[in-house]
Amino acid sequence: MPSAIVTGATGILGREIVFELSKNREQWQKVHALSRSKKEDYPPNVTHNYIDLTSSVDGMAKDLQNVRAEYIFFAAYLQKDSEQENWDANGAMLSNFLQALLKTDTIKGVKRILLVTGAKQYGVHLGAPKNPMTESDPWLTGEQWPPNFYYNQQTILHKFCKEHGKEWVVTYPNDVIGTATGNFMNLATATALYALVSKELEQYLVFPGSPDFYTRFDSFTSSKLHAEFCAWAALEPRAGNQAFNVVNGDVESWQNLWPKVASYFGLKVKPDQFRKRQVDEKAHITDMAGKLGLVQSDVQTSQSSSSPLAEQSPISSRAEELGLQGHGITQQSNIDQQIDLIKWSNRDDVKNAWLNVAEREGLDKTTFEKATWGFLGFVLGRNYDLVMSSSKARKIGWRGYRDTWESLEEVFNELERAKVLPKSE
Repeated sequence: MPSAIVTGATGILGREIVFELSKNREQWQKVHALSRSKKEDYPPNVTHNYIDLTSSVDGMAKDLQNVRAEYIFFAAYLQKDSEQENWDANGAMLSNFLQALLKTDTIKGVKRILLVTGAKQYGVHLGAPKNPMTESDPWLTGEQWPPNFYYNQQTILHKFCKEHGKEWVVTYPNDVIGTATGNFMNLATATALYALVSKELEQYLVFPGSPDFYTRFDSFTSSKLHAEFCAWAALEPRAGNQAFNVVNGDVESWQNLWPKVASYFGLKVKPDQFRKRQVDEKAHITDMAGKLGLVQSDVQTSQSSSSPLAEQSPISSRAEELGLQGHGITQQSNIDQQIDLIKWSNRDDVKNAWLNVAEREGLDKTTFEKATWGFLGFVLGRNYDLVMSSSKARKIGWRGYRDTWESLEEVFNELERAKVLPKSE
C-alpha cells in the first residue's frame, strides 16, 4: 500500500494534503507529516516528524533517518523580502531535502515527487497575464523579469528526477481558500475580520479593493480540492512528469461573491460603494467615536492607495504573437485599494471595534494583528482578470470541482468552530 511524506504539513495546502491522505487508510497506510511543530491532532495512520527545512543536508538527513515513503508531497514555502531571496531560500530548501533523501537511501523507494507551487508561475504578481493561463505558457525569463523561485524549484526537481529515474508532478493553485492552525496568510480570515469590524462600526460592507477588479474574473482554489487533486495525481499514471493548474472549476467575480459575504455576516453592500466616500465616512466615524470610547483626535479616515507593478505586464512578453502590441493590457498594471487595508487595520477606531468584538465573543484578541492585510489588499486590488484553464487535467481524467462561494462559506464555518470568528447569527 502507498505511503507518503508531506512537507509543510501545517501550511494551508500541506495540512489538507495530510488530512486527505489520512481519510483513506486502506490506500494510504502510512503518512508522515513533516514540520517544525505539531499543531494538529492527527489520525492513527499519520505520524508527525520534526524537520527544519532551512537546515543543512546532514541536518535534514538526521531528521529523516527513519522516514520512508513511496510518494513525496513538497508543500513547504518560505516567504522572504525579495524575489532573489525567495529564489535562494526556497530553492535551497527543496534541493537540500532531495539530497537528504539520497543520503538516507529513502529515495530508493520513492516513485513520484509532487511539488506544490502557485499562479506566480504565470507572473500574476507582476501584472496582467495572458488569459486563460495554460500550463504550456512560456516561463517569464530574461533580465526584464525578476527571479521566479517556482522556476528554480521546478528546474531542481526536473533535474533530480531525471538523474535518479523518478517521476514528478507540479501543481499551480491560485487564490487559495482554506485555513491552517495559527496561519492567517489566507484571504478568508482577513475578509471575515474586515466584515466583522465593519459590522461593529455599523457600516455597510464596502469592497476595499480595485473597482475594476470587482467586475473582473478570478479563479480560486479550495485547499480541500487541491488536496484531492494531489492524492489523485500522485497515483494517476498519466499525470507523471506533468504540471497542472488546480482551480475549483468555476470562474468567479467579487461582484457575485461580495454580496454573499455581506449576507453571511448580516451586512449589506453599499449601493454606491465606488463613489468618492471619504467625506461621508469621516462624518460617520466621528459619530461612532463616542460609542467606541475614542476622542476625536484618535479617529483616522481610511485612505486609498495605488501601487504600480512591473513596468510591463506579463502578457507583454507575447504581445507580438497575440496581436496585442500597443494594447493597453500590455502596459503596467496596478494594485488599487479604495481602502488600503494596512492603513485601515491600524486605525484606532478599527482596533477598538475589534477588541469590543473579541471581548464580547470570547475570541483571541491577537487574531486581528496576525491577519495578513497586505496579502488581502493585493488579492483584491489587482485590476486585471485571472482565469486559469483546467483542461489539461480534465483531459486525463480529473473530475474534481468546488463551488467557490461554498468553499468560502465552509472556511468561515471552520473558523467559527475554531473560535477564530464568533458564531454567525
